[in-house]
Amino acid sequence: MGLFLPLLLLFFLASSALGCDRCLHHSKTAYISNDSTLSSGACGYGSLALGFLDGHLAAGVPSLYKEGVRCGACYQMRCKDKKLCSTAGTKLILTDLNLHTNRTDLVLSKKAFSALAQKGQHYNIFKRTSLEVEYKRIPCEYKKQNLSVRIEESSQKPHHMAIKFLYQGGQTDILLVHLRPVDSGSTFFMSRRHGTAVWEIDTAPEAAVVFQLRVISGFDGMWVTAERVVPADWKPGMIYDLGVQMDAIAKGQESCRKCDEGHW
Repeated sequence: MGLFLPLLLLFFLASSALGCDRCLHHSKTAYISNDSTLSSGACGYGSLALGFLDGHLAAGVPSLYKEGVRCGACYQMRCKDKKLCSTAGTKLILTDLNLHTNRTDLVLSKKAFSALAQKGQHYNIFKRTSLEVEYKRIPCEYKKQNLSVRIEESSQKPHHMAIKFLYQGGQTDILLVHLRPVDSGSTFFMSRRHGTAVWEIDTAPEAAVVFQLRVISGFDGMWVTAERVVPADWKPGMIYDLGVQMDAIAKGQESCRKCDEGHW
């Protein structure tokens, strides 16, 4: 474990340098007619996703999806057709993996695609099969909601515990998750279910636990410790408030200085 952590961080930081979080990227976008496809997508959020950013959901190519690490990341997008689209664009949240790229980095829900249009152009925008767009990653903002965990229905105490993190703010990526029982000095390590937003452990502590997260924002790494515990009598389907807000923003990176940061 001592060698694994530095290697994991080095790999992730190197990949982040290739795709600066502050940069403005240029691509195409299209939409999926059935929004439930994105809500039930690879991240595993299910129907919960329909409430994220008012249903402005997106599926990202593997370079954005990062094997599920970027599930829940937020983006700002606008299209380049000034006659059809607004200058403000819309905010999106990543909930699915887009493998059918066709030079399309992000595929949107109908609500998100429609939100790109100027007032009065919402009907006309759906006449287009794709749009030239620019987008960038932005901080997710959850001012009224703390970072929380949802216990998955597949969890069976004490043999298996699976969770998703909700309301993960800032420009942050969770790389490691530790569980620390309040009645001992032991530490338990959760693993990410490959390609999803689900973290799990096969031997769940029977006591109340504190979550500790290793978080990356740009090149900055930090440990985040929950201020509230998940009780020993946790139940599948329940959401538990961890009492902290994650709001770190990726700072300037040498690899980003030549990019268009895209202030709009």
